[in-house]
Amino acid sequence: MIQPLAYIHPQAKIAGNVVIEPFVTIHKDVVIEEGTWIGSNVTIMDGARIGKNCRIFPGAVISGIPQDLKFDGEETTAEIGDNTTIRECVTVNRGTKDKWKTVIGKNCLIQAYSHIAHDCIVGDNCIFSNNSTLAGHITVGDYVVLAGMVAVHQFCHIGSHAFIAGGSLVRKDVPPFVKAAREPLSYVGINSVGLRRRGFSSNQINEIQDIYRVLFVKNNNLAKALDIIEAEYKPTEIRDEILDFVRNSNRGVMKGFGQSKGLL
Repeated sequence: MIQPLAYIHPQAKIAGNVVIEPFVTIHKDVVIEEGTWIGSNVTIMDGARIGKNCRIFPGAVISGIPQDLKFDGEETTAEIGDNTTIRECVTVNRGTKDKWKTVIGKNCLIQAYSHIAHDCIVGDNCIFSNNSTLAGHITVGDYVVLAGMVAVHQFCHIGSHAFIAGGSLVRKDVPPFVKAAREPLSYVGINSVGLRRRGFSSNQINEIQDIYRVLFVKNNNLAKALDIIEAEYKPTEIRDEILDFVRNSNRGVMKGFGQSKGLL
């Protein structure tokens, strides 16, 4: 299953049914699990941990050292979950001593020319469209979709089931279940199409929409909005996830479009 023109370090741990195409280079401290396909001209460097049934397309570089001047050669990893597809010329850097690893979850699709920097933690079932770029130390929840050419500032947090429109610059945290667009990046509604596709009920979608109206649409400051949500909405997993995300945000949460323009 390994083409003769590929170079595999003899100490790399490669499962027996992995397919490795010509001109692939695989370094020493690498683990690749069953059923994975590695396209031609891929480079997989020390620290890579690649799961089962992944597909890595030509030109990708996995587990390159961080583009961080503070990196001092520490032994870190870049981990890719089962059934994830990495398209052409994607770069995934391994971690630093901050988290000691970079992680992409299961069942993700990372499209061509995207970049995932050191110490990023990406959840399961995410889609990053072409040229999406994550700076270092970013956390991305499950089922997040980044449209093409999205750029995310370091240390940002993107909540689960969020959708971010193409060409967006993400400077603040993006809460779960929302659609984000415009400049500066703002709340433009909830991700109702994605939520329906994933089995959320109409009652759950209505709950999410009502909570975000209090947070982003009505004329409330953040502290007042959180108090209203906690007082007027019964505890549910959805309500508590939104409240916890906003309260624990370190960079601050994006605003509604009118708020970001000073209109609310």
